[in-house]
Amino acid sequence: MKKINNFINGSITSYSKDYLPVYDPSKGEIISEVILSNKEDFDKTIESSEKAFLSWSEVTPLKRSRIISKYKEILEKNIELLAKLVSIEHGKTLDDAKGSVIRGLEVVEFACGIPHLLKGEFSQNVGASIDSWSIRQPLGLTAGITPFNFPAMVPMWMYPISIACGNTFILKPSEKDPSCGLKLAELFSEAGLPDGVFNVLNGDKEIVNALINSKKISSISFVGSTPVAKYIYEQSAKTGKRVQALGGAKNHLVVMPDANINQAVDGIMGAAFGSAGERCMAVSVAVAVGDIAEELVEKISSNAQTLKVAPWTDDESQMGPVISKEHKNKIIEYIDEGEKEGASLVLDGRNINIQGYENGYFVGPTIFDNVNKNMKIYKEEIFGPVLSVIRAKDYKEALDLVNNHQFGNGTSIYTSDGEVSRHFTTNTKIGMVGINVPIPVPMAFHSFGGWKQSLFGDHAMHGIEGVRFFTKLKTITSRWPKSIQAGPEFKMPTN
Repeated sequence: MKKINNFINGSITSYSKDYLPVYDPSKGEIISEVILSNKEDFDKTIESSEKAFLSWSEVTPLKRSRIISKYKEILEKNIELLAKLVSIEHGKTLDDAKGSVIRGLEVVEFACGIPHLLKGEFSQNVGASIDSWSIRQPLGLTAGITPFNFPAMVPMWMYPISIACGNTFILKPSEKDPSCGLKLAELFSEAGLPDGVFNVLNGDKEIVNALINSKKISSISFVGSTPVAKYIYEQSAKTGKRVQALGGAKNHLVVMPDANINQAVDGIMGAAFGSAGERCMAVSVAVAVGDIAEELVEKISSNAQTLKVAPWTDDESQMGPVISKEHKNKIIEYIDEGEKEGASLVLDGRNINIQGYENGYFVGPTIFDNVNKNMKIYKEEIFGPVLSVIRAKDYKEALDLVNNHQFGNGTSIYTSDGEVSRHFTTNTKIGMVGINVPIPVPMAFHSFGGWKQSLFGDHAMHGIEGVRFFTKLKTITSRWPKSIQAGPEFKMPTN
């Protein structure tokens, strides 16, 4: 059985003797084991990170950017390998996995510009012969706790910018698909990154709590469910950590009567069922406005029935399994609950059967119509290939649905009306908004983050927000005095 260990101080290392199983979601079989790190693993990681920070923080931003640029080149040569590691352990299609690796790579590319991104501000003569300027300095030891659904992309939202800013970084990947995180660290080492700057520490909640409670760690970055995001945010505050914790989502896609319905249907299909719905930016609610509902539901249902559900090894696969048996059962419970609550089950994905993969964790595309805002399937994040269609009589009712939901991660509107789209972008209480775009994930040079119960902390991820999160601002006020002093002043200085 393959053993997956930690990456500490530049090499594959393990101290614990305990392991957790890692499954192939397509077959429901154990394919490897990942280390369940203990206190010694944790202490060695902290020791390595502390030692590396002393020297790495003194490396000039330009020299850091050159190592990151080399890393980018190595990653580009290994996209196929990284994607396969993702698909094997997560189950998503290979094309989807490649896309996620590339989106992560774009953050590495952004981090190559760190000399420019760390430039401060300067003001001459803020007072008589007094100048003032600001600089950004690294935090110290930083850590990231990442989810199973994007084992390449989400870590790369965090560590490239942190490391570019002069910090050291400890990655705690999901124990469900840990191999990609290790390979990302090995490739960074190959690019010339000094030992200890980037460590990978595998494990479960014990390691998460150790990271949160350590007074030596300056910041925690997290992506996952809202209850865990809130927990990490609250507990990290006790040790004075800076936190960016991205939580759950219930992303609404509003379809107006004047929308290009075929484009809307295509957008909903990919956003609702791509990656088996296991995306924080997945569309899980379609809001049909006015008399467009009947045609919209009929076309989505018709198209969804032709969707190819298969393991990632099938080149024609459009949707793979969900991550685990437990998660599959949870999704099925939500579908059961939707029926009990009175929603119309248009397409049922509970009994899908794939020859040769009967023990895999597959759930077919599922569509509910006539959902209302009081139903559990509408209020809670399902994180699976389940689409709820809710009908709104007009635009105002649709906007209220978007704004009144507890989650505020992403939303989209399909319309041909520029005035409506402008009103929507201005008045939605949501972090990321799309116009005729189903999944409005910002590029690396912008920042990713939601509102309300979808984000805890003051900073979104990557982009300029990422640079601000991983640095401390220092402002200097300077005067070179004359030899003759006027004496002390006891009033507030003014100009």
